[in-house]
Amino acid sequence: MLGRIGSGACTQVVAVVNTQQNRNMATLKHISMRLKSVKNIQKITQSMKMVSAAKYTRAERDLKAARPYGEGAVQFYERAEVQAPENDTKQLYVAITSDRGLCGAVHTGVSKVIRFRLQEPGAENIKVICVGDKSRAILQRLYSKHIISVVNEIGRLPPTFLDASKIASGILTSGYDFGSGKIIYNKFKSVVSYAQSDLPLFSQKSVEDAPKLATYDSLDSDVIQSYMEFSLASMVFYALKESACSEQSSRMTAMDNASKNAGEMIDKLTLTFNRTRQAVITRELIEIISGAAALN
Repeated sequence: MLGRIGSGACTQVVAVVNTQQNRNMATLKHISMRLKSVKNIQKITQSMKMVSAAKYTRAERDLKAARPYGEGAVQFYERAEVQAPENDTKQLYVAITSDRGLCGAVHTGVSKVIRFRLQEPGAENIKVICVGDKSRAILQRLYSKHIISVVNEIGRLPPTFLDASKIASGILTSGYDFGSGKIIYNKFKSVVSYAQSDLPLFSQKSVEDAPKLATYDSLDSDVIQSYMEFSLASMVFYALKESACSEQSSRMTAMDNASKNAGEMIDKLTLTFNRTRQAVITRELIEIISGAAALN
């Protein structure tokens, strides 16, 4: 009887020991797998940071050459004192974003400006053209009826004046007869700073009715239309360059922060793995010593 009881107790002890060992091994394996995963993520974020740094350098250089285009078009509207028609409440907003993410709140900021405007009274006369899938994805859920056009394949390559011309052509041929509007984009300030800004949009009739248009000599409708097309392409080109530079600098900062966070997580997981492994080794040594003492 005592033999049967003793053998049953030994079997239970062995089962408990095996369960503890399997549990510890599973914990070590889980921590090891997670540690490996975080290390791979850190490699990816570090690589993306280096790529974004190279693209940012080029984008900043291209931005300096593109600024006269946008500033010249805006100065024309200011000096001619072009104003939105009072009897025409139709407005057009152009959201300048891109198709790529992992760059902080760059795209969210532009979409937020337009979203706040669409929540104000009189928003039924506002239409939106989304340049980039990110703005479309944010605005489509609640304000899909305001979106009349979407431009894709933005942000994969540096923007060119040809891209801006195609976008400007799409705005003019959208079929929406607006009186005024705005181009919402991210204005680059520094490597760690950017802010949402806007450029004015006016219809050809608003330009023709400008009080100081005569400052630029006598202009007929064909010349004004040609200049309107060129100025719109110039402003879109300038906004694309500003947005691209802000996006690359923000992505570089975001990937740098992600790499630092991954490094901290790696240190914590390594410490936890070492402590768990040491506990397993200590427990096994205690079991071996206890077994040897029991035999003696």
